[in-house]
Parts: sequence; structure tokens; C-alpha cells
Amino acid sequence: MSRVCELTGKKAMVGNNVSHAMNRTKRKFDANLIKKRFYIPEEDKWVTLKVSTSALKTINKIGISAAIKEAKSKGFLK
Repeated sequence: MSRVCELTGKKAMVGNNVSHAMNRTKRKFDANLIKKRFYIPEEDKWVTLKVSTSALKTINKIGISAAIKEAKSKGFLK
């Protein structure tokens, strides 16, 4: 399963490990994702989402219903 946030679309980026001698080797920066269950009172059900920690802060701020609505409008969630 891909490591992509279901609400923001954040995914891994590519960069370099840089040694003291300035040698560069490719590496991957994964998104900070967690699997979390949310209760949606409008639909009276629980949903499990794989979200980034920054998306979790957004959910705490604006609420799960608004966050899901925003993600659907941006095309990240079906």
C-alpha cells in the first residue's frame, strides 16, 4: 500500500544524504503518516484513514467533516 495521506495527498519526496565530505547519495523522505479512526456524527459511523500528522492538526482545528469535504473537493478522497 502506498504511503500517501488520504486527506492532503502528501507523499514521499526524494533527496540526498550528504556526508561530511559532501558526497551525495539518493534517499527518500517518507511522509509522517498514522492510521487513525474517526467518528463522523453526520453519518453515524467510524472511518479509518491514513493521515499525515499535519492533516491531524487540521482535523483538530476545523473538524473531520470539513476536512473530508475539503479533501473530496481537491480530489484526494473519493
